[in-house]
Amino acid sequence: MVGVGVVILPQERWAVQREQWLEAEDMGFDHAWTYDHLAWRSLADEPWFATVPLLAAAAAVTSRVRLGTWVASPNFRHPVPFAKDVMGLDDVSGGRFVLGVGAGGEGWDAAVMGPPPTRGERHRRFAEFLALLDELLTHPVTDVAGEAYTAHQARMVPGTIARPRPPFVVAANGPKAMALAARHGQGWATYGPSLDLEGAGTAADQERWWVGLAEMVARFDEIAEGRPVTRWLSLDGAPVFSLVSVETATEGIERAAALGFDEVVVHRPRAAGIYAGSLDAYAALGERLAGLRSVG
Repeated sequence: MVGVGVVILPQERWAVQREQWLEAEDMGFDHAWTYDHLAWRSLADEPWFATVPLLAAAAAVTSRVRLGTWVASPNFRHPVPFAKDVMGLDDVSGGRFVLGVGAGGEGWDAAVMGPPPTRGERHRRFAEFLALLDELLTHPVTDVAGEAYTAHQARMVPGTIARPRPPFVVAANGPKAMALAARHGQGWATYGPSLDLEGAGTAADQERWWVGLAEMVARFDEIAEGRPVTRWLSLDGAPVFSLVSVETATEGIERAAALGFDEVVVHRPRAAGIYAGSLDAYAALGERLAGLRSVG
């Protein structure tokens, strides 16, 4: 069956977050994620904690669930120190860490450390970022001088538990990024097509999203040319939030499976604003997943 994971936004102090990560594991989710941003969109003025220490803490208190970034980017990461962070997260988690990684958007934290790159510059930077991360995480010593990044005698000892390195799940919606996902990634992640919406998404908008997603899958199939790349979908790229009800989430999981996705991701519901939904639906989804696995 399709694997199901949950994104837990890094908005609570660890005393609260600890229980949320343990809950996700106890509920039977296959993977659990958090965003890798300095702050994010409409939540920029709300509490927002750092990604790496949060995932390290989550790794220390869980034992089964895979953990990852949804998704890290070069917007404020340099491959050399970030590769050390990845090695550390892999170590604390006992090899359960999954690196979700993308080119970086044009949102709030894209300009925190200086003027953001153009789209063309961002793609070139991302290609170099991925290639250097791969090199660093698979070699004890790396020497690379690139356009955007330099690694001089960069040590990565003792290396990762996951071999040859933690899996890369590369976020990509356009053909250039999809090509990078097919080349460097063990997984391809997407949030589906972006739609122009006025207000809340309608049933018709939801159907348009699924049609557009099918077209994206076909495009990735052509680009991947049969390479064994797992497919990951954020159900919450759709106009209708997945956990407005357990029925909506279940339908999304089933439709994703029909399109060939191996893994889907939902967001733990928030009380208000973006990703506002029902914690009862979240609990019911966990029960439904447990039931399906017991049958399987």
